[in-house]
Amino acid sequence: MDLLEEDLNDSLPELDIKPLVGDYFKVLDNLKHGKRPALFLFLGSNIGNYEKKDAIHLLKMFGQYMQPGDHFLIGMDLKKNPRTILEAYDDKHGITRLFNLNLLRRMNRELGANFDLNKFDFYAYYNPKNGQLRSMLVSLEEQSVFFAAMEKEFHFSANELIWTELSQKFNLEDIKDLAHQSGFKFKKNFYDQKKYFTDSLWIK
Repeated sequence: MDLLEEDLNDSLPELDIKPLVGDYFKVLDNLKHGKRPALFLFLGSNIGNYEKKDAIHLLKMFGQYMQPGDHFLIGMDLKKNPRTILEAYDDKHGITRLFNLNLLRRMNRELGANFDLNKFDFYAYYNPKNGQLRSMLVSLEEQSVFFAAMEKEFHFSANELIWTELSQKFNLEDIKDLAHQSGFKFKKNFYDQKKYFTDSLWIK
């Protein structure tokens, strides 16, 4: 946040910046509305990590802190060639694989687990009909993992899947529908050069 504030001050010196760090809704409780409409940003396609009903619930909660006329700019990853999407996750350099295996490494470090990372592999599946990319870890053999923090052991069968992430992709109708069901009015999409991603502007 310090670096972001510094960058914004350099590029937009006329902007008055007061960073607040914390849980979404604890921070929102501390915001005070002025007379002018506010702009809320929820960027980076984070909404794609939620199932639709959970996304609607979250967006409605945001809406409770907004006044009529406030704007909401939300980042969304768009539906595109299925091969392009799959290759972005099941990439040849194995970056996403390492990102997912790091979840096991963190549990070893923070929860006292004893995962053997060599006994798990990564699998990504994209369904172009519903736009859902699901990331999985695959147990390569029958094995048990002990968590010291819980004093509990978990058993994994060979080829058993651990679902690690949902990455929802959207088209224009999906975006308009999500806005409507969450209590917003769709206004405009701002695209990147390839139209792979959008920041969608909604009004409360």
